[in-house]
Amino acid sequence: MTPVAPLRALVIGAMLAAAGCGRAAHEAASVAAPDLAGAWRSAVRFHSGAFALIKDLEFLYSINAGGTMTESSNYDGAPPVPPAYGVWRRLGPREFEAHYEFFVTKAPATVGEITGGGGWLPAGRGVLVERFTLSEDGNSFASKIRYDAYDVGGKPAAGGGEAEGNGTRIQLRRTE
Repeated sequence: MTPVAPLRALVIGAMLAAAGCGRAAHEAASVAAPDLAGAWRSAVRFHSGAFALIKDLEFLYSINAGGTMTESSNYDGAPPVPPAYGVWRRLGPREFEAHYEFFVTKAPATVGEITGGGGWLPAGRGVLVERFTLSEDGNSFASKIRYDAYDVGGKPAAGGGEAEGNGTRIQLRRTE
């Protein structure tokens, strides 16, 4: 065997190893499932419960990679309520579940309650559990939502319901 043969075998072996590693990395990247983390906008349609009368309900989500989230709706001001806060987890390759809660407020009975400093007092809380199915490209989702209402004492209250959502990822727009 000539002195060049071992060198040639080493070079060919290195090339094959590099090609194999590159292919494995590419395959792993192409199989990686899209993630829910990011900013989203969703049209939500309740089929039952207190929110079923609202036909133009929209949610905005900020979903953090660490497993927490914030949700706000285009109706947060009617009556005034703060955003919802919660957590989320991956269930499968494109399946996720979120649990988030918000405080419910009670409208003042009279103008005097507002001018007297009473304002919009606590009336309970809402709990939403949402299951998301991401599209293959990870830029949209379909979801099913269960809403449960609770009074100030933490007991179930009327108004809960079920909904479906269709969301799109909020992305930076290209500027020319």
